[in-house]
Amino acid sequence: MNFLRLFPRFPKVYRWLSFAVATALGIIFLQLQLISPIEAQSPVFLNGAGATFPLFLYQRWFQEYSQTHKDVQINYQPIGSAAGIQQMISETVDFGGSDIAMTDEQMRKVDRGVVLVPMTSGSVAIAYNLPGIENLKLSREAYTDIFLGKIQRWNDPKITGLNPDLNLPNLPITVVHRSDGSGTTAVFTKHLSAISSEWETKVGSGLSVSWTAGVGIKSNAGVSAQIKQARGTIGYVEYSFAQQLGLSTAALENRAGNYIPPSLDATAKALDNLTLPDNLRAFVSDPQGEEAYPIVTYSWLLAYKNYDDPRKAKALREVMLWALTDGQNDSESLGYVPLSDAVVTKAKAAVETIGTR
Repeated sequence: MNFLRLFPRFPKVYRWLSFAVATALGIIFLQLQLISPIEAQSPVFLNGAGATFPLFLYQRWFQEYSQTHKDVQINYQPIGSAAGIQQMISETVDFGGSDIAMTDEQMRKVDRGVVLVPMTSGSVAIAYNLPGIENLKLSREAYTDIFLGKIQRWNDPKITGLNPDLNLPNLPITVVHRSDGSGTTAVFTKHLSAISSEWETKVGSGLSVSWTAGVGIKSNAGVSAQIKQARGTIGYVEYSFAQQLGLSTAALENRAGNYIPPSLDATAKALDNLTLPDNLRAFVSDPQGEEAYPIVTYSWLLAYKNYDDPRKAKALREVMLWALTDGQNDSESLGYVPLSDAVVTKAKAAVETIGTR
């Protein structure tokens, strides 16, 4: 702008305005130079992958956190616990998820070290599709034999004898199980191995097993969808998936001989008798308690002990600490059981060990 044209009779005014504009521009430039490097950087992106078991809760947490912390963006891919562990070992993610704690052998393969932190807990439900049939009871022998392929029809005496008031159809049973490496499978098969020597001998337990019956489907979501759409199917899924899709679930015989349907209260009672060790790795294959549901687990977030990027280490610590406190309030509405105060205290201490190398 030519200030002389605006103020032809006042050259001093022009000089003053020119000085003022130059000074203002200089101040703005200086302020830009003084912005801290962290403020000037782009948001921190945290990429994780693993267990499908905690999917609904992780989705809620990470969305809520990123909405209130625009400088942190979190992506989580539900690809199964086995794949999550493998990606941690390969160091292709910033964090992983698993429904079964990593073993010492697996952890030794990670140069940066691993911190295992329980983030939530829940149960594995046996869901089925029999229209009009609710409140089905299954004994330990019955549900083991179904997944072994020994019980093949819904009106088998081992099922009808437990459910005299239900009109069970003369319909083939189609077992649906996970085809991918799965923490949910590990939890389920560990329980079956604990209650059945035949299962332990013929199938065993683990993230992946050689099934003697049924069809394999990827992910909790895939198994749930297959049960939802196909009459006569039965399978095991994380309770929140059964709850979200409105699947019928069986009441299972527990260690005390009582038939307990999956619920948040029954899951909490199963975990009440468990003391989490200092290494935060625990597995309940057959919990005690008159009202305890028999198939329960924690779900762990897998973090590196040392990160190359201090911003990522800091962001992940803060996300995890938030999830262990405020985030626990989202648990029950999504079908998960909030961690006890004692577990949260130990988990937070583990989070604080996450650092840089």
